[in-house]
Amino acid sequence: MTFNDLELIEPIKKAIKNEGYTTPTPIQEKAIPILLNKRDLMGCAQTGTGKTAAFSIPVLQLLHESASHVKGKKNIKALIVTPTRELAIQIDNSISDYGKYTGLSHTVVFGGVSQHAQTQALRRGVDILTATPGRLLDLINQGFIKLNSIEYFVLDEADRMLDMGFLNDVKKIIKLLPKKRQSLFFSATMPLSIVDLANSILDNPEHVSITPETTTAETVEQSLYHVSKDNKRNLLLDLLDDESINSALIFTRTKYGADKLAKLLNKKGIKTEALHSNKSQMARQKALKNFKTQYTKVLVATDIAARGIDVDDLSCVINFEIPNIAETYVHRIGRTGRAGAAGRAISLCDTDELPYIRDIQKLISMRIDVVKEHPFHLESSSSDFKKESNKPRSSNQRKKKSQYRGKRQYQSSKR
Repeated sequence: MTFNDLELIEPIKKAIKNEGYTTPTPIQEKAIPILLNKRDLMGCAQTGTGKTAAFSIPVLQLLHESASHVKGKKNIKALIVTPTRELAIQIDNSISDYGKYTGLSHTVVFGGVSQHAQTQALRRGVDILTATPGRLLDLINQGFIKLNSIEYFVLDEADRMLDMGFLNDVKKIIKLLPKKRQSLFFSATMPLSIVDLANSILDNPEHVSITPETTTAETVEQSLYHVSKDNKRNLLLDLLDDESINSALIFTRTKYGADKLAKLLNKKGIKTEALHSNKSQMARQKALKNFKTQYTKVLVATDIAARGIDVDDLSCVINFEIPNIAETYVHRIGRTGRAGAAGRAISLCDTDELPYIRDIQKLISMRIDVVKEHPFHLESSSSDFKKESNKPRSSNQRKKKSQYRGKRQYQSSKR
């Protein structure tokens, strides 16, 4: 199938062609016809599969075909709510790309920056608004935004929204929306808490599930390095000497750790910047721009960057510290190997992190290849891992595991 088979209008087909796209991804192929038929949709798709185009293209087409973009004062007709500033900016950029020939206006609002430019754009009137929950509610309370004309509502990255504590904000937003609307709900994972939220938003929705919630990108080559905590920095420097790694997104658990590691790499002559929530929005956007243009080779980030960063041809993701929540691993490595491209994911694991690796492997239903041919290999850790992997879990271990993994029961989308 090509985009020409999806009954898209000419302005959108022209824009897609300009972007160099000819074949829709599976989520786009399944979701776009459903949405063009004005059905509510609950979509479950792995990060990096093209969800943004799957919902933005039909929203643009439906608005263009209606009288919503007539001249004069514009009311907001489509609202897209997403958890992070980076993802909000990325979505707005995609709307700009796909909608450049439709005559529709759009803007994005998010916190961490002055609201002046955002309120000026709102005063001029927009058809499509992309927003993070906090700034959206703030501007609603100030009277700059009214949601009474919303025809299309998109809740994107719903699982991340809950993880970040936005559930109450989302519920407040939903109460302000017209009951008659088309609602689109997208999430990378579908635990029961997400299904319950979707059921409160959607009206007799169609279901699209492209991959199971626990699947990692098949095109990502995953490898595991057993190393002591003290030798992680030395191993990282050794790995970054590999000429095949032309760009690397490195994950740490803490903001302090990200800054400390970035400082070390810069001292070693490796152009590096840090990205985390303590950075100003201007600094974060600059760091992302420098990384995307390969002005900097390395971006060290906390999990604020696990979703919403879309970097073409990112060659490698490195877990400098293993996440203690298994799903986070899936989202991290989803930054590489996007849209079918090849990618690498390297994890540096010390003895204390062995339980996290076990849970990750159980979640993704596969063993990560262990690399022993490196100067800092920790044989004792590797042996302990092998022994522990073959042991049944005790009830105490299962209880401890559940404390940080939370509910992960998958409910079939057809149920």
